[in-house]
Amino acid sequence: MKEDENLKKNKEVKEEQNEEKKVDEQETESDNEEEKIEITKEEVMELNKKINEQEQKFLRAQADLVNYRKRKDEEVERLLKFANEDLILDILPILDNFERAMNVNASENGDLAKFKDGIVMVYNSLKGVLEKYGVKEIEALDKPFDPMYHQAVTTKTDDEKEKDVVLQVYQKGYTLKDKVIRPAMVEVNK
Repeated sequence: MKEDENLKKNKEVKEEQNEEKKVDEQETESDNEEEKIEITKEEVMELNKKINEQEQKFLRAQADLVNYRKRKDEEVERLLKFANEDLILDILPILDNFERAMNVNASENGDLAKFKDGIVMVYNSLKGVLEKYGVKEIEALDKPFDPMYHQAVTTKTDDEKEKDVVLQVYQKGYTLKDKVIRPAMVEVNK
């Protein structure tokens, strides 16, 4: 019986030792889990920081794209609005020549009068087409001098007219959709 008791005690001691080992293992596992949790919290904070940085980069890139689209649209609109400017600038001297031809004195009867009438018709047609595309003549004669619209070629003193008034127009000026494409060449009263 003593042997049985010894065996029983040995068994109990072994069980206690096993229980202690289990408790120690559980404590170690608990410590490891706490470390893992701490590491995980740090990792989560680091990942959140990276996510915020990426969100900021994304938002900046999106804002840059929106700004680029706006600039591109404005530039395309401006290009389309003034696409005909070079063509019109080439046509304006022709319009000037028609005006000079119309100012020639012609007798009312004969071929020269018919020729002048034809020139007037062509001039009016050409002027109508230009107006259709937004070209307008700058009013200058007897108007106050404006350097945005007029180019002073000469000055003259006329006491009967106000100071800084256009006395004579040497070459008409034109605007294309509110943009001056050719200022009027004028004589100004000083």
